[in-house]
Amino acid sequence: MSTVITGNFRPLFFPTQLNRNLDRFLLRPSTVPVFTRSSTPKLGVSSNAIVETQPQPTGPGVEGKEESGYDNVLACPICYDPLNRAGNSPLYVGSTSASKLQCHTCKKAYFGNETHLDLVATSGFKQYDESMPLATEIFRTPMISFLYERGWRQNFKFGGFPGPEKEFDLAKDYLKPVFGGNIVDASCGSGMFSRLFAKSGLFSQVIALDYSGNMLRQCYEFIEKEENFPKEKVTLVRADISRLPFKSSSVDALHAGAALHCWSSPSTAVAEISRVLRPGGVFVATTYILDGPVALVPFMRTFRQSIMGIAGGHIFISEGELEDLCKTCGLVDITCTRNERFVMISARKSS
Repeated sequence: MSTVITGNFRPLFFPTQLNRNLDRFLLRPSTVPVFTRSSTPKLGVSSNAIVETQPQPTGPGVEGKEESGYDNVLACPICYDPLNRAGNSPLYVGSTSASKLQCHTCKKAYFGNETHLDLVATSGFKQYDESMPLATEIFRTPMISFLYERGWRQNFKFGGFPGPEKEFDLAKDYLKPVFGGNIVDASCGSGMFSRLFAKSGLFSQVIALDYSGNMLRQCYEFIEKEENFPKEKVTLVRADISRLPFKSSSVDALHAGAALHCWSSPSTAVAEISRVLRPGGVFVATTYILDGPVALVPFMRTFRQSIMGIAGGHIFISEGELEDLCKTCGLVDITCTRNERFVMISARKSS
């Protein structure tokens, strides 16, 4: 049964002045009327996360614990070959400042600082500088990184996002086949979901990954403030979603919350995700969809391409577009859960 929702919508940006300055560039879905079609009931919003402990390992990578260790997952983002770790310094939260990893093949070295490992291909460059699209660069600023979990992300509810705790509960249903394995929280921002994954006890290791060093610093600060947080299960990694620093077929699960629309090339990113997932591994992501009558306007696709070319993000105008993206990148068993403009998509790497 189809449902059409209309009404006034508050802007997604916070605060208001920032909204006026950036809204026309980022094209967050809150800037357009909402037309929603849904074949699923509306989602109820939960204020508390369901935390499970001592799960029974069932994932594709849990036969030997060593297979989920960081030494068996991390790889050079240039060669995709293994990284050798210098010394015995651990790689979890709060212990990366003295870490050094070197590619087995090209010998490029990567280092850690107080908060995270820097595993982007441009790490260590002295003169060369490479700016990313606006949709990426805006989240690298200290101000937006600070505001993200202190007001920015909460406004997503006006687009149908049910909130981190409920989204976490929905994601867990899709991730059950890989409980006990490792998980990458890609484009993790300030680490809302990374922390939930770690505290749930459902995964052996959690890698919180983002291109923004400032976001990772915020994630580090939030973790430091939590009592009895399992730091030994979490590593913060700065990396490019289009050049993931993981060996092929080494990751059990990859989650990307409210991120697909910010990636400059979702097809490149999902192809990378497909590469690093183990056979049977699960990909779960959330984003916005602009569908309904607006999506049928003849010049809508051209308009989307020209405007988003400036910001560097992507507007999805149908569930079918998301499904096609996953299928063409080698993923199967694709499902979508809708609530107004919010969509959670799940897919699996074929066995």
